[in-house]
Amino acid sequence: MIKSWMVIGGVALILGGIGGSLVPPGGVKWFRRLRRPYWLTFESLIPLIWTAVFICGAWSAYIVWEHDPGSRRTWLLMGLYLLLELVTLSYNSVMLTLRSLKAGTIIGGLGFVIGAILAILVLPISVWASVLLVPYLLWSPVGTYTTWELMRLNPQEA
Repeated sequence: MIKSWMVIGGVALILGGIGGSLVPPGGVKWFRRLRRPYWLTFESLIPLIWTAVFICGAWSAYIVWEHDPGSRRTWLLMGLYLLLELVTLSYNSVMLTLRSLKAGTIIGGLGFVIGAILAILVLPISVWASVLLVPYLLWSPVGTYTTWELMRLNPQEA
């Protein structure tokens, strides 16, 4: 029998793989040539940080699912988790395809708003499920601010 954590983790992995493959090579070259803020010394750690954030999000979804599996409310929350992952994953592909830091900043802000709404909605179901969304709520603004700062340093690429 397939366990719920396998399905939730599998969906997260598959979407992450698809999202990672939708990055245009020309967009990557464009992004690499942008001026960076002097304080952006942790750029090589960003993939590891996002991996940890996504694991926490999937674990949160698992807790919510196990609380009331298959109910209408739980399915709606799973849809919100899915939306959050899709918006977060769209950051790179949309920003790099459009070569627009403004698009990246908007997507980053949208992800934070969805994450905050989700954390509030799951709080009555499970404090732990809500706490596991805190890494997203802490890291997402860092990424959004960094993109905004890149936009300030590279106004021609806004």
